[in-house]
Amino acid sequence: MRKETIKALCWAALSTASLVALIFIGSRRLERFDAALVAYTFASLFALFGVTYRYALWLQRPPTAMFWRRGWQVFFMPRHFLRNVLIWFKRVIGEFALNNFIWKRSPERWLAHALIMWGCIFAGAITFPLVFGWIEFETLPDKLGWYQVYVFGFPTTSFDHNSWFAFLIFHGLVWCALLVIPGVMIAMRRRLRDEGAISTQLFSEDFLPLILLFAISITGLLLTVSYIWLRGYGYEFLALVHAVTVIVTLLWMPFGKFFHIFQRPAQIGVAFYKDVGEREEKEPCRRCGHGFASKMHVRDLIQVEKELGYNYEIQNNPAVQHYQQICPRCRRTMLALAQGRVKDGSAKVPQALPQPMPRYANPGAGEGPLGNEDACNIHI
Repeated sequence: MRKETIKALCWAALSTASLVALIFIGSRRLERFDAALVAYTFASLFALFGVTYRYALWLQRPPTAMFWRRGWQVFFMPRHFLRNVLIWFKRVIGEFALNNFIWKRSPERWLAHALIMWGCIFAGAITFPLVFGWIEFETLPDKLGWYQVYVFGFPTTSFDHNSWFAFLIFHGLVWCALLVIPGVMIAMRRRLRDEGAISTQLFSEDFLPLILLFAISITGLLLTVSYIWLRGYGYEFLALVHAVTVIVTLLWMPFGKFFHIFQRPAQIGVAFYKDVGEREEKEPCRRCGHGFASKMHVRDLIQVEKELGYNYEIQNNPAVQHYQQICPRCRRTMLALAQGRVKDGSAKVPQALPQPMPRYANPGAGEGPLGNEDACNIHI
């Protein structure tokens, strides 16, 4: 077994054991734990083990490990720390809470993602504490029409069961389902009608997550319908179907598209890496002498390539030690010149450095052929 696998297994076992301890402590030694929900609990533990295992392996990949390590380092740089903190709040609100980056793609996609995301967040915030016995409702002995809320075994607020607060709390998962179902329908419509999405989508990655979310939401709503309006007709069957859909989703979570829920927050470290790189000293191109990327970026890229087994060192050229020290414009120019020499059959003639900075024959808006991303980043 590889060292990376052993390390990931250790982290997964530690996180799962920590959750077991929190369940045991938070439910007051299982006194407030509902044995009827034990299947949900074991599915949650398996999901946590799988997610942690896969996340730990992902973080050990050389590119991810480099971004992860450098992301924390650049965030806590003293000269950038205050600015990074302010940007962090801005990004958490804009990118995570409001999903501004999806709005730029399409308002329809933004609405679908927002409905699904917030419906699932609220549902998880309600479901998991109840399943783990961290939150419990008990009738007050002296007021049978009132409920006392216990959090980790400690009594907190109480409320009348006929109040609006009780109505909102006890139907919390209903409101979540009413958010998720329209979001799933909007996303499914795009999957069935958008030609660009149809050409690249896969059932396991694009349809199955939507089907599982819809199944959980609709069976949860049917439980409420059976309890309130049908006097419990078919409740046991619906409860079983609902439990199966939830447990299957939890078991599948570490292996499917839902894993991006846990990967996405790490992207903010990449954003800080790029921001600090823009403010730091640039690496000069060894051919034209112009700065094209941060020294940190070039140095890290060279190191990651070595760890991955790629060798782009340039031999017998003291002016250029590595291919990544050449800017993207000069790379394209050098390729065109080399092809021209091969076509003409001319011998290779060494040229003194630096050479003039290449210019695009058709510059357009003054950016590279691939846009801003091409102009500001390194490409192999």
